Amino acid sequence: MSAPAATAFIDFRDVWLAYNDQFLREGHFAVEAIDLQVQQGEFIAIVGPSGCGKSTFMKLATGLRPPSRGRILIDGQPVNGPLKISGMAFQAPSLLPWRTTLDNVLLPLEIVEPYRQQFKQKRREYAERARVLLAKVGLAGYEDKFPWQLSGGMQQRASICRALIHEPKMLLLDEPFGALDAFTREELWCTLRDLWAEQRFNVVLVTHDLRESVFLADKVYVMSKSPGRFVVRRDIALPRPRELEITYTREFTDIVHELRGHIGAIRRSSDGSPAGSVGGQDSGAEVAQ
Repeated sequence: MSAPAATAFIDFRDVWLAYNDQFLREGHFAVEAIDLQVQQGEFIAIVGPSGCGKSTFMKLATGLRPPSRGRILIDGQPVNGPLKISGMAFQAPSLLPWRTTLDNVLLPLEIVEPYRQQFKQKRREYAERARVLLAKVGLAGYEDKFPWQLSGGMQQRASICRALIHEPKMLLLDEPFGALDAFTREELWCTLRDLWAEQRFNVVLVTHDLRESVFLADKVYVMSKSPGRFVVRRDIALPRPRELEITYTREFTDIVHELRGHIGAIRRSSDGSPAGSVGGQDSGAEVAQ
């Protein structure tokens, strides 16, 4: 079952979103009836068919889009605008080409309060924080390089550092490794695993990669076809810390195949819900109500 609302760090209560007033009047929703409670420090992943509303959910979680119906609480506070306690990274690193790796990582501290007011006075302290973070992701020695001098994987490591430099309570990742080759992607899974294990910020990962979701997350949520809603929750009981070798085990691949079965059933169904015969309580999956 979901965490009690009173202790949830992320708390969606019957959230619906229509992208404009006309769609709202006509009952055309991008996501509907989203109920989700995530405990402090949990790592969740969201998967589903293309166009199901995964990225829309991220916009709601960051306060970039207000819900049409329902209520969203993050860290016990209503979400009424863009959140300062969150960091984000996307499939494209979007590093500024005229800034060095270090200066790209420092960018949020120049923008986000209360760091912005103190940036000039504390720049040396903030730069040292950035250097420590870059070293943790294997970018020591690349602080003065420009984005065009970095590989795609290095750029994405820098992007994750930029998302974490202001020490957010929540990290939102939208297909962050989707454009990378398989070996680099797995390296970054381990980088993210280690950062999360050390700092225990909340993570919401949107991904099409089912192996990625099972390797990294505590829970995987499957979304239906549009209008998106959570139709299955799969608890991932694999022991931590997880090494890449676990991805070759029968236990791991069984979970991946089960999730693939849920998504296949959603694609085949007329109403966007998984068939009742797919998964179930005995396999660790729970059909959302």
